[in-house]
Amino acid sequence: MSLATQIGPLGVGDAAPLYKQLQRALREAIQGKILSPDDALPPERDMADEFNVSRITIRKALDGLVSEGLLTRRQGAGTFVAARVEKNFSKLTCFTEDMIARGRTPHSEWIARMEGAVTPEESLTLGLSPGAPVYRFHRVRYADGAPMAVEYTTIAAFALPSVEAVKSSLYEAMAATGHRPARALQRLRGVLISAQHASLLGVKAKDAGLLVERRGFLRDGRAVEVSQSYYRGDAYDFVAELNDPV
Repeated sequence: MSLATQIGPLGVGDAAPLYKQLQRALREAIQGKILSPDDALPPERDMADEFNVSRITIRKALDGLVSEGLLTRRQGAGTFVAARVEKNFSKLTCFTEDMIARGRTPHSEWIARMEGAVTPEESLTLGLSPGAPVYRFHRVRYADGAPMAVEYTTIAAFALPSVEAVKSSLYEAMAATGHRPARALQRLRGVLISAQHASLLGVKAKDAGLLVERRGFLRDGRAVEVSQSYYRGDAYDFVAELNDPV
């Protein structure tokens, strides 16, 4: 079945620009479950023929839905309906592990990574002496090419040989030195995405977001990690298993 048959033709007599009409039709099809997560859209050339519009119109419509998080582009594969990611709060895993477990391809873009001295607040959180060295990692996290989160992490310097030791996975680098966190405390709260983070996440300022604050501990009880991660509210769900204590 063609895409035009699934979502219907563009409105006759609709005064809205054609790309807006197509965006609205695709958005409603996704929200109405006519198009399912991970469904592939036809190539832009085929869509242009189906809807009798230019490829520029198709590209402009799809760009808007990608920025909304409803569609995602996968290099060499095409454009797909985005699948929301579920993060299980009962398991201590990192972003890279979460994405790989769900069949998605993670990567990061560095904002900054640096060595420094612990701040007074970090000193209390990590239990480090004033002036103790730490490593800071600031990056944007992606899944299948779509930005998912902006992450700020501070690691006690004893847990890594150098700031350059972290490649794709922070926890992998920490595990190599025997300092991967064994447990963590996390706090989740809703926030409005700031203008700074919106530009990095491809959303609008004041869109709904999720802030996850984590403090990670080694098996001996020492705190080793403190992080703040700002997630897109339209692309991430957090779940937790609850058990009856009786």
